[in-house]
Amino acid sequence: MATAASAPALATTSKISLREDLTCAICCDLFREPVMLACMHHFCKPCISRYWRGFQGPVSCPQCRKEFSTKEFQTNYLVAAMVEKVRVTTSDSYLKNLEKQLRDTLESHRLRKEDFMNSVRRDKDKMDAIKRAGADLQARVKGEFQALHQILQNEETCMLEQLRREQEEELEKVQRHLEAVKLAVRELEDNMRALKQASANTESVVLTELPQLRQCVQVDTAPEFDINTFSNKYMAPLQYITWRKMFKSLKPGPSPLTFDVDTAHVSIYVSRDKTAAAECDVVVPHTDHSKRFLQCVNILAAQGFQSGQHYWEVEVTSKPKWDLGVASESVDRRARIKLSPESGYWTLRMRNGSECSAGTQPWTRLQLSSSLQRVGVFLDCEERRVSFYNADDMSLIYSFTNGPRGKVFPFFSPCINDGRQKPQPIKLLHYPPVALLG
Repeated sequence: MATAASAPALATTSKISLREDLTCAICCDLFREPVMLACMHHFCKPCISRYWRGFQGPVSCPQCRKEFSTKEFQTNYLVAAMVEKVRVTTSDSYLKNLEKQLRDTLESHRLRKEDFMNSVRRDKDKMDAIKRAGADLQARVKGEFQALHQILQNEETCMLEQLRREQEEELEKVQRHLEAVKLAVRELEDNMRALKQASANTESVVLTELPQLRQCVQVDTAPEFDINTFSNKYMAPLQYITWRKMFKSLKPGPSPLTFDVDTAHVSIYVSRDKTAAAECDVVVPHTDHSKRFLQCVNILAAQGFQSGQHYWEVEVTSKPKWDLGVASESVDRRARIKLSPESGYWTLRMRNGSECSAGTQPWTRLQLSSSLQRVGVFLDCEERRVSFYNADDMSLIYSFTNGPRGKVFPFFSPCINDGRQKPQPIKLLHYPPVALLG
């Protein structure tokens, strides 16, 4: 079977054989006006006419020498068409054009192959990147859970050690009382033996006094042991207690933020404990301060961050309109500026109760799987990442990877109310609400 490489050679050989079949035996060139004799041999019409010109009687075929009584031949149009096709396909211009087509087709295939090879390399690079990222993320996940395991292990060890000590203390109390009682029993038994012996001797000897007896040991009252008191702390909801304690060890743990009243726009009311902020119709009397927002209904948290990882949660409940995120310390607080990373803001916004967008320019519209009641904000200063989560199921809403440099503050805007319903506050959530000791 011929290979792809030998196909052109076979085609060339076929053309050479065909050219030979279509060559006049008289002029040794391709037929010109091919005619066929009765013997079926072909010649150029001019060639055979010239060949027969000197014959006066019968003529013969120049090839097979067969004689014919008359000079008769028949034009062969099929052979003429074949000759013309061979003449065209073997011409220099045709061959040059064919060679050019071959070169162009070959180059096209080469370029296409190069594109495919580049695509293969890119896909392999992507696979390597995915594997590296997966390995890094696996290490990160294992590290995070290892830290949680360690916290639980430490809590378990501490509680078991406390239980062991308390058990030993109770056992020691009872053991001391038991030893005292046993000693008292032995002394009483010794006295009883002495008394029995004295009683037996009265039959032969007049007893004038009691025998010498040991002084009885004073035994304290048996220590009280209340099984309920001993067990109650270990029969408590240990998982919940430990979960509460874990918050003190989480890194990052939920940051207990409070609002900075000195930054609040005059249309923002802040609760006494500084954990709730709402837009109001009347101007709230605030002292003049250089940190205050003058044009936009904004407010910052009192706590700022410039290193490490930090997480906090904000309750937005049914508010139809709000903005929240982080803002650089250096943002212009006197002018009305669009919220975008270029202006020093990395935010999430809500409009009309369901239209959620990321604070890019232009805004990036986001699709939510459920309504937002609580929003979690995660700030990684070293990685320059600001991420927003649905705090009810911790599903990622959006993440900025070109986060801030330098010091930033948690940012909030309750926005201007449309007046159709009572303004709802933005609330800062604290977990756990009460710090546990121990």
